[in-house]
Amino acid sequence: MSENPKLQRQIRLFPLVLIAIGSCIGSGIFLTPSDIASKVPNEQGILFVWVIGGIVALTGSLTFAELGARFPGEGGVYSYLREAYGDLVAFLYGWVNLTVITSGAIAALVLACVRYLDYLIPLGETGKPVVATVILILLTWVNILGVRSGTRVASSLTLMKILGILMIVGVGCWYFMSESQSSGHQSSDWAWTGMGLALVGVFWSYGGWHHASYLAGETIDPRKTVPRAMIIGAIVVTTIYVLTNWAYLQVMSPQDMATSNAVAADAVDQVISQGGYFIALLIMLSTLGTVSIYTLSAPRLYFAMSQDKSFFAQLACVHPKYRTPHLAILLQSGWAIILLWFWSTFENLITYVVFMDILFMVLAAGAIFLFRRLPNNEDEQFKVPFFPLVPLIYISLSGWFLVTVLWSQPHQAWAGLIICGLGIPVFLTFRRQLNRQSE
Repeated sequence: MSENPKLQRQIRLFPLVLIAIGSCIGSGIFLTPSDIASKVPNEQGILFVWVIGGIVALTGSLTFAELGARFPGEGGVYSYLREAYGDLVAFLYGWVNLTVITSGAIAALVLACVRYLDYLIPLGETGKPVVATVILILLTWVNILGVRSGTRVASSLTLMKILGILMIVGVGCWYFMSESQSSGHQSSDWAWTGMGLALVGVFWSYGGWHHASYLAGETIDPRKTVPRAMIIGAIVVTTIYVLTNWAYLQVMSPQDMATSNAVAADAVDQVISQGGYFIALLIMLSTLGTVSIYTLSAPRLYFAMSQDKSFFAQLACVHPKYRTPHLAILLQSGWAIILLWFWSTFENLITYVVFMDILFMVLAAGAIFLFRRLPNNEDEQFKVPFFPLVPLIYISLSGWFLVTVLWSQPHQAWAGLIICGLGIPVFLTFRRQLNRQSE
């Protein structure tokens, strides 16, 4: 074949908005509230933490919207980092995404899915990783078949989980308006240090809206569509998360939430008999939707790395029939399958995945101050409102989170930094090979 096929622009605003939403709403809103309540055992404090997460998501999406308008090609955050800081920093972001952040999140989410499938259909300890592997293979196949098939599956699952979460909110509203409502829950005092640690679960739950930027190369009119998708996605997710936690607090005290192994199921059980089965099905749909989106979006990052000749050249190949980066998709899914066989729990992964993700997101957000010095087309480009306040709020709150994790949970933070450092010799190896070929 004389010419490699190109990615095609097929994604419109509504599917991309659902991708931004679905990338965030995975398992976090179901699994992290108990841990957050244990660190902030206060109704107002719990809601305040989730509002802070929403502020971070909104200010971040506004900041990244301008970056997405400036660089509407493949790779998203990778492209912003490359233009601002050079090839090494951009490569390390892609390296950490492949080895830890995205592949690790996929492995953890698939394991969370089969954990709740086991609640409905007993699988046994041996059967869980087998079923998880089969599920990931099927989602990989769907996303190789084409970006349209991938977005259809992701959009359908996202719509279903939004409807399911709104049912939880409905339970809270019914309980709030019923005559049997209790006069109020007892709350404990909380400290700012506890809130800093609680943000680990909050940042995990809010993370992912930027995955819409990875698909810019296949989006119709990306300079307008990608910014709008990220902003709308952040607003919708913030609204859903705050309302869901408000609903939890209508039927459970902060102390009950802190000791619950399944907050959503216990909350629904207060009103609906056998509500745990509904929640198990909802979490399965939610995690599957997020896994499908990650399988669809993140390989475009490795595709961009390969086009820059910073990674395996084969990853720049596009399937001649389906027009998808099939080898990049297979690499990510293959590594995720290896990880899910070696990692046993969702909880062991969350801290250092989030730490590394936020670290590079802060670097990318800081790049906007560099790009503002460059000439641009004012008519075509989205501009961050209230600049520089909006990006400074995002960077400050995210920086506070990074310092808190580095101080209170240094082992997880340093584990991520070490894995990131291992990418430096890998980058230098590929660069040496490129220099030999050019001589």
